[in-house]
Amino acid sequence: MQLDVYQIDAFSDRPFAGNPAGVVPLKSWLPDAVLQSIAAEINQAETAFFAPEGDHYRIRWFTPTTEVKLCGHATLASAHVLHALGQAPAKIVFDSLSGPLSVAKAGPRLELDFPRHDVHPQPEALAKVAACFDVKPVEMHVSESYDAYLALYEKAADIARLTPDFAKLNALDRTVIVTARGDDGIDFVSRYFAPTAGIPEDPVTGSTHCVLATFWSRVLGKTDFHARQVSKRGGDLWLKLEGDRVKIAGHSTAVMQGTISV
Repeated sequence: MQLDVYQIDAFSDRPFAGNPAGVVPLKSWLPDAVLQSIAAEINQAETAFFAPEGDHYRIRWFTPTTEVKLCGHATLASAHVLHALGQAPAKIVFDSLSGPLSVAKAGPRLELDFPRHDVHPQPEALAKVAACFDVKPVEMHVSESYDAYLALYEKAADIARLTPDFAKLNALDRTVIVTARGDDGIDFVSRYFAPTAGIPEDPVTGSTHCVLATFWSRVLGKTDFHARQVSKRGGDLWLKLEGDRVKIAGHSTAVMQGTISV
């Protein structure tokens, strides 16, 4: 069996930046073990698989080692592929493990509609998370629903220059978002480390911004943000917090297309 495979650089308006995602459109679902093997072979942070179900699509996301419940950049990439194939309605609805997710055109960008994740202080976790980095955060928070720590740093330069200890990160019970107030028109910056999910550092992570938008709305007293993830590849996101939802907009660029034999 031959399946079409696409690689899309999500949250970037040019190739070789943003977050690369594999996308595999399906006519019907294959066994989970086969999906996981394909994701391991493609070897991106996430590979998205989608198949039609009625007037919607069902979407699933796999890292090279495991299935995940929510992934922003691979959802954006899947919508990009549907538009390129001429199969996209005005609003694409994906059914997922995190409920229905929609993607719509927003000018030159695509805009995701994702669930918001709550976050609250957890100072008792500060020491163990701080031990994973060469610069100490000033506050520690946790999102239980997203299963991640959120470490607040004093300034944007701290985030860009952080050096993680991946062995210590891998020993934590949650993944780690690091963030600080931005500058030069950027509301906040972040990075995301998820070695326990097979992703040492994710280049640009749509879903973490469901936590970050909640956190920074309290700090900055606003609901619209221009955010930047300052990984080596980097990417920009435009966010709107609307009740229990977060609108996440970004650019996307196709860089590769081929087939995989299964």
